[in-house]
Amino acid sequence: MNDREAVDLDVDAIHKALANPLRRQILAWLRDAEQHFAMQEHPLDFGVCAGLLDEKAGLSQSTVSAHLATLQRAGLITSRKVGQWIFYRRCEPTIAAFLERVRENL
Repeated sequence: MNDREAVDLDVDAIHKALANPLRRQILAWLRDAEQHFAMQEHPLDFGVCAGLLDEKAGLSQSTVSAHLATLQRAGLITSRKVGQWIFYRRCEPTIAAFLERVRENL
């Protein structure tokens, strides 16, 4: 069994999450975190701080938080709390498994 087979995909949740342009943009920012969030004080290995995602999106914290929660429920991102901060990063195994499933089924 490879990594893609081991991932439990909720394909419908992923499609719903990807239906929103801001959520797709957040995934793109997280893919290229070094380019978009080089100013982050904590190592990018932690992920990207939620506050920086809020700033980049130009929207309220609660709005961005709701989008991040949708991405997390779909399994597309993971979070890590460090002190008072929450960091987000892409869940590459889920993304790869989803892309493979789409490639195989369409």
